[in-house]
Amino acid sequence: MNVAATQIDPAPVASAFDAVRARLPGTESVTERRQASFDAYASKGLPNRRIEDWKYTDLRVLMREVLPLAAAPDQAALQRAGTALAHLATRDTTKLVLVDGVFAPSLSDLAGHEAAVEIRSLAEVLRDDGNGNRADLLNINASADAMISLNAAMATDGVLITVADGASVGRPIHIVHVATQSKAATYSRSFLKLGSAARATFVESFVAAEGAAAYQANDAVVIWLGDGAELQHVRLMEDALDAINISTAVFTVGAKAKLNTFNLTSGGGVSRYQGFVSIGGEGAHVATNGVNLLKGTQHGDTTLVLNHLVPHCTSREVFRAVLDGRGHSVFQGRINVHQAAQKTDAKMMTRALLLSDEAEADNKPELEIFADDVTCGHGSTTGALDESLLFYLRARGLSEKDAQSLLIQAFIGEAIESIADDGLRDLAIAAGERWLEARS
Repeated sequence: MNVAATQIDPAPVASAFDAVRARLPGTESVTERRQASFDAYASKGLPNRRIEDWKYTDLRVLMREVLPLAAAPDQAALQRAGTALAHLATRDTTKLVLVDGVFAPSLSDLAGHEAAVEIRSLAEVLRDDGNGNRADLLNINASADAMISLNAAMATDGVLITVADGASVGRPIHIVHVATQSKAATYSRSFLKLGSAARATFVESFVAAEGAAAYQANDAVVIWLGDGAELQHVRLMEDALDAINISTAVFTVGAKAKLNTFNLTSGGGVSRYQGFVSIGGEGAHVATNGVNLLKGTQHGDTTLVLNHLVPHCTSREVFRAVLDGRGHSVFQGRINVHQAAQKTDAKMMTRALLLSDEAEADNKPELEIFADDVTCGHGSTTGALDESLLFYLRARGLSEKDAQSLLIQAFIGEAIESIADDGLRDLAIAAGERWLEARS
């Protein structure tokens, strides 16, 4: 049988880009960079199953079209976003709020952030002629696929965060993405630069205001860790259940730095979180952990590429997926150990728990090793809840749903326990509990 990928006409997207070009921030050099990025996207179109890294997440089928750019938020949108923030359970954080992809100072905590932390709007920086050529902010040193190129072309705003050398930031820095519009697309790009020997906690949340539905979010975040720096990164994606979220994270890790990153996906109808980690300094340690909680017809893709470039570094990956209904989870983890990266110690483990016969988990752990003195390994398992444990809990008075919830919480616990901050761990647990309560 001859199967061909669905072809998407790029003309409507090109005309949509032309229509909004004037409202996209940037000097002449930035505008040229945007055009080049859009041309790169248009030459490829939406990723499809013929591209190996997108084999299980065919956007030409799952997404089909790129929606028009969301309008700049008006006062009514800001009020709805404020209501959504009031219902968002957060601990004491420095909140930086993006509403429909646009930075909202009135909803953000700009006055209370610490002196060692500098915060600027991406749009402000791109418009400032005094900054010189900042078109580099629209580049990403990663596998530049079509969705990264589209983000570079259309990014309307974001935040640039700089933490001074040696600083220890007490309050977590929290970017909150709030969608208020339906059937519209948002594009944001943020940056975090952690100075040498600095310590910080960085949180990202994706939520929808009441009434927001069927929207698309395309986000990118670029993070640098200086030598000896330590970063705890937590990402919680709870978008509307019919939304599409495509997010990219790019990490560069310096010598003796420590990165601990955690992602939980429980929202969105279609989502993909793709992380690219480059370990460029000796003695660094990276821990990447994640959980997919999917039900109904949700499709969640987590794709991680970790590059060991230098010797004497360690990395650990722990991923869990819990699937109900016809939920579909994808995990693609690739560890690349370059020839110079001797004495690398890298391990990866992914497990999936299927709660129904129609659920699907595609796990694809990979190792590419070009050094000859390393300790590396990976594993993958898929299964159902243990019936004997369910019977044990039911026999002690728990309902079937409560018994299942208890076992699910234990299953995802290893990944969530990787979050060092107690308050942020509670946020992740609360997000998981909301998903469990919403199960039928």
